[in-house]
Amino acid sequence: MAYALLVLIGFIAGTVGSLAGLGGGVIIVPALLFFGALGWLSAVTPQVAVGTSLVVIIFNGLSSTLSYMKDKMVDYPSGLLFCIGSVPGAVIGAWVNNTLSAAHFSLYFGLFLIAMSVFLSLSQKKTKRSADETAAAKENGAERTAAEQARPAPWWRRRVVRTYTDRNGEVFTYGYQPLMAVAIAFVVGFFGGLFGIGGGSLMVPAMIVLFRFPPHVAVATSMLMIFLSSLVGSLTHVAMGNVQWSFALALIPGVWIGAKTGAWINKRMPSRTLVVVLRLVLVLLGARLVWGSLA
Repeated sequence: MAYALLVLIGFIAGTVGSLAGLGGGVIIVPALLFFGALGWLSAVTPQVAVGTSLVVIIFNGLSSTLSYMKDKMVDYPSGLLFCIGSVPGAVIGAWVNNTLSAAHFSLYFGLFLIAMSVFLSLSQKKTKRSADETAAAKENGAERTAAEQARPAPWWRRRVVRTYTDRNGEVFTYGYQPLMAVAIAFVVGFFGGLFGIGGGSLMVPAMIVLFRFPPHVAVATSMLMIFLSSLVGSLTHVAMGNVQWSFALALIPGVWIGAKTGAWINKRMPSRTLVVVLRLVLVLLGARLVWGSLA
């Protein structure tokens, strides 16, 4: 019974995580705490729930990344650059996690999920750019490139500009300054290590809202980051003894299959519909955790 429940939780987490670039921790951590409190699973501490989640998310990120690689949706240079900030952030977040009590963890995690729902509502308004905006961005990018060639600036001040054409022929132009991108990725990695969520619930909206990433590229690149940052963050939790290995081994098969399922759905679902569903899930999970911490 417990094994089947864990496989199901893993499948749902893998599907939702890969679908929206979240890693799946937003499902795994609350589920382990909730079913542990009900007695359906062995009770675990928040620290063990987070550590176990991060180990499982490694496989979610790997499975999803392999699926998105086939469709050339992953922006490798951007993903690796973001990891410069997210990896140390994940280590520090994992260390801070050990200082939180169960009640404080539930309260902070719940408020964090609700805040991400609000953030996603902003990203939904910015997922598409008009033809005029795209043309203007290209022109400005060309002007910046010419200026940089005349007077080369340090790498961290140069604006990276990229273009992406989706399967419908729509052209997206997006970009960022490396130093700002690394700083934001550090914050994302910190929350990923702190809450065991992989950081995607913050990084995907950030890439869409701040850097104008196409939604599907943001999700695919986020999964690459989640794989790498979760790998490092989980090692910290393993060293601290915060992993329930029997749970992890049951969750991983469901997560692996779910990640491929989520990637398949992502390629066919409109971005707007995806964001609406995700916002609802985040609000429900967040409200339930906040209520539990105050009860």
